[in-house]
Amino acid sequence: MIAQTIQLALAPVFVLVALGQILNAISVRFARVIDRSRDLEQKYAETSGAEHDIIVLQIRAADERIKLLSSAIRAMVISGLAIGLTVALLFIEDVAGVIMYQFAAGVFLLAIAFLMWALWLFLRETQVATAMLRVPRALLELDK
Repeated sequence: MIAQTIQLALAPVFVLVALGQILNAISVRFARVIDRSRDLEQKYAETSGAEHDIIVLQIRAADERIKLLSSAIRAMVISGLAIGLTVALLFIEDVAGVIMYQFAAGVFLLAIAFLMWALWLFLRETQVATAMLRVPRALLELDK
C-alpha cells in the first residue's frame, strides 16, 4: 500500500518543485525592484520639474510592482503549504486507514488555485514593468 501512496504523492511533489522554481524567479524580480526603488528614492531628492515627475511615476510603478510581487510570493507559499498538506494527508490516509482522499483532493485544488492566482499576479507585475519600459513615441521619430 505505501508504494502506491508514494506513487500518488509524486505528482504533487513535482508541482512543488515547479512552484519552487517559479518562486525563485519571482524573488529575483522582487530583489531587483527593491534595488530600483532605492535608486529612485535617491533621485527623488535630487530632481525637479519634469524629471522629478518622471521619477515620481517610476516610484509609483515600483511600489505597485512590490505589492504585486509580495502578493504573488504569499500566494505561492500558501500553495506550497497546501501541496505539502496534500502529501501528508495521502500518507495519513494510508497509515491510519482513514478515508481522506476527497479532503486531500480539495486541498490540492486549493493549492492549484493559489498557484494560478500567484501566476496572475506575476503576469500583472510584468505588465506594469513593461509599461514603464516603453520607449516614448517622441524618441521613435515615427513621423519621419
